[in-house]
Amino acid sequence: MSGHSFTRRAAIAACAAFALAGHAALSQSGREVRNIRVDVAPLRANAGDPTATWVEEELPRRLAQALAGRLTPKGGTLTVRIDYLTLGPNTGATIHGGSSPDNIIGVATIGSVQWPVRATTSYAASPIDQTMIEQSNHYRVSQLVQALTFWIARDLGA
Repeated sequence: MSGHSFTRRAAIAACAAFALAGHAALSQSGREVRNIRVDVAPLRANAGDPTATWVEEELPRRLAQALAGRLTPKGGTLTVRIDYLTLGPNTGATIHGGSSPDNIIGVATIGSVQWPVRATTSYAASPIDQTMIEQSNHYRVSQLVQALTFWIARDLGA
């Protein structure tokens, strides 16, 4: 039993080291970006519109701004696929200290390097949000896109 446990731990450690090495190589390489492509088809299937449309409109623009110094004709195509976006309750829940966690999850690819991307933000309910739910949700999606942009730019060493 202890041999099996040791082998499993070694395998987990090796996978973690490989993932970290790939991430380190990605950020140290200072990869240049030629263009940006955002795929929201999985998000559209999971969350529908207008959520997918908001991400589709905002994420390319924000990434282009964040990576402005990296955009070059010699770079690779940065593809970001968004799989899921979840908004927590908009009712001032008493869990999580009165805020709701919002999440966006996907995969980014440049060249042959692929890595998972995720961002989480917290939403604190406001009484006005209850009467303006669509605007509130759009704001929350914008905050998630901004947070995801930060992490992708950081991963690319920008």
